[in-house]
Amino acid sequence: MFLNNYVKMLKNCMPFDEIISIKNEIVVTIPLNLITNFMFFIKNHENCRFDLLVDICGVDYPEQSKRFEIVYQLLSISYNQRLFIKVYTCENQVVHSISKIFVNSVWFEREVWDMFGIFFYAHPDLRKILTDYGFDQHPLRKDFPITGFYDLLYSDFDKTVVKIPLELSQESRIYNYIKV
Repeated sequence: MFLNNYVKMLKNCMPFDEIISIKNEIVVTIPLNLITNFMFFIKNHENCRFDLLVDICGVDYPEQSKRFEIVYQLLSISYNQRLFIKVYTCENQVVHSISKIFVNSVWFEREVWDMFGIFFYAHPDLRKILTDYGFDQHPLRKDFPITGFYDLLYSDFDKTVVKIPLELSQESRIYNYIKV
């Protein structure tokens, strides 16, 4: 019963595209342009107090017009409640950074930038975090090629690093796009 009242309270406070509760957790879909206002509200409002950003992750749906889904996972320690916030964005659309609201989002946003190529506007330090600086691809995109690159291995025989062409068949890239 508490969760239903909580969802009703959230519905009255901000505009949503969708809000549902699944297994004692709240999943909210909001318009992209409201992300900073919404984050500020749910962190500071007395009835919300989602003061811990747990994770930010990206999802790639290449067949959709808004290709990328960004999922923010928050926790209210005061109320022992989880909240998942989803926003959708296109390939060349910028997302406002929430680093001034949640300081730890700096690392998460850098990871999403590096892996998916989603640009975060007003981010204080948007550098690569997981790939090399010369690498200009985004490896977690579904259209990332898995052939034509090289694998670097250490050869005990040669006592050096050798470059071996990577050969993977495209048959391993079968995806089932079932949205939950």
